[in-house]
Amino acid sequence: MTSFYDALETRSSAEREAAFMAALPQQVAHAQQASSAFAEILAGVDAQAVTSREALAHLPVTRKTQLAERQQAERERDVFGGFASIGFGAAMPRVFSSPGPLYEPEGQRRDYWRMARALYAAGFRAGELVHNCFSYHFVPAGSMMESGAHALGCTVFPGGTGQTEQQVQAMADLKPAAYAGTPSFLKIIVERAQEMGVALPSLKKAMLSAEALPPSLRDWFGERGIAAYQSYGTADLGLIAYETSAREGLVLDEGVIVEIVRPGTGDPVPEGEVGELVVTTLNPDYPLIRFGTGDLSAVLPGQCPTGRTNTRIKGWMGRADQTTKVRGMFVHPGQIAAVTRRFPQVQRARLVVSGEMANDQMVLHVETTETAAGFAQQVQEALREVTKLRGEVQMVAPGSLPNDGKVIEDARSYK
Repeated sequence: MTSFYDALETRSSAEREAAFMAALPQQVAHAQQASSAFAEILAGVDAQAVTSREALAHLPVTRKTQLAERQQAERERDVFGGFASIGFGAAMPRVFSSPGPLYEPEGQRRDYWRMARALYAAGFRAGELVHNCFSYHFVPAGSMMESGAHALGCTVFPGGTGQTEQQVQAMADLKPAAYAGTPSFLKIIVERAQEMGVALPSLKKAMLSAEALPPSLRDWFGERGIAAYQSYGTADLGLIAYETSAREGLVLDEGVIVEIVRPGTGDPVPEGEVGELVVTTLNPDYPLIRFGTGDLSAVLPGQCPTGRTNTRIKGWMGRADQTTKVRGMFVHPGQIAAVTRRFPQVQRARLVVSGEMANDQMVLHVETTETAAGFAQQVQEALREVTKLRGEVQMVAPGSLPNDGKVIEDARSYK
């Protein structure tokens, strides 16, 4: 049994870079021709001259906030803001919505999100059953893992989120070899199974994403016979990087060109310096060129001990902006503003996210003199409607919040 998904993983760095730089001008030209957004963003760019990372670094970075703004501005004409090169119909079997809202297309190619490579590195193999607890509702996470598992020849149980006792029962009956989902929900399932007196001996491996996986929690899974691996991707780009058995950072996927730039700029940083991940995808259906993820990371020196030759990154190291992830969902400063705009009584607001892994808590602190009964409940309901997450509301006196410009404060512990 091979240790690698395909030969791309072990090609020389020079061979990989030559292939990337041969594909890059074609992708830039395709984006200019097939995407009205990039026709404007890259106006005047000679695509055939973009044959090096130096030339790529001169192109503008398009960040998620700009994507959202274009989608909002052009919603009546093109719900994708002019970024997608395909439209509704056979070429686009599904469309998803992430918080923002942001709409993402899914093309018809096998393993569209390229997750099979990450699952293979985590030990998933043909003929196995995967219990998929990523959401199938609105967001593409469930489809990402399912399509990757299908590409490997796995069967998938679409568990989705919630209904913990039913998840335990299904695992006991179906005996899956693997789990895909957030680390916090797997921990909840395993603990609930223990409380129910139900053994889950078949579950030996897990592909975890959408949340941080601290070493303490990885060890906790290992003590219970589950080898846990991480992958890093986004709803816009698909897989970006994945963990291997070496447990030394994340190896970049073979379908993306990744740069790490100084936050707020498009300037690449020296190897090892922390910066924002900027990704150019080779996906023709959604040809994002220099897409700023807003996530921080850094390049690790050397190659992966497993023999994979692609660049490694340290993994997710925080956000370049105040956007944060709560229970697997992004919360944006603009969403907090959308909540407060509904209530003229609110002068300022600050969302504080606290707690430990698998126990995220959101509290929206609002400066107001409003004392009417039920006001806090109204704000709480608006918070849930806008963010799709439950949170508490605490009213504070005007002028009591720190004057530091923060709208979202991540005060969680990742020990």
